[in-house]
Amino acid sequence: MCFDLRPGSYDTEALIGVLEQLKAFYEGENVVLVWDGLSAHWSRAMRAWVEGQDWLTLERLPAYAPEFNPVEMLWSSIKTRELANVAGDHLADVADAAERGINRVCEDDRLPWSFLAHTGLEVHPPTPHN
Repeated sequence: MCFDLRPGSYDTEALIGVLEQLKAFYEGENVVLVWDGLSAHWSRAMRAWVEGQDWLTLERLPAYAPEFNPVEMLWSSIKTRELANVAGDHLADVADAAERGINRVCEDDRLPWSFLAHTGLEVHPPTPHN
C-alpha cells in the first residue's frame, strides 16, 4: 500500500510524479492500480503517459460508486482509530496520524485484502499469452 500526501490538490503532473515513484518502488513488478473518476486520472496527458507503461494496469471504478473503492474502507478504519479526535496544529500532525494508521493496516497481511473483499471486487492474475 502506498500513501502520498501533499498540500493542495493533485493534478496530472503531480500524479505522474507519484506514479514515477511507484514505478521505482515496485521496479520490475507489475502493478494494478484502482482509480476513481478524478479528472486528473483520465486526462489526455495521463492517458498518453500510461500508454507507455507496460508495468501498470489501470482499473477504473464506476462513477459515483464509493462502495466499490477499497480505499474508503481504509479511511474508515483509520478515521475510527488513529484520526479519531485528532486536532493537530499542523497538517503534518494529521499526516503522521494517517501514516500510523496505514502502517497498522499493513502490519496485518489480511486487512488490506479485506477492504477489497468488502467491495465485492476481485483481483485475478493475468492470463498468460500462449
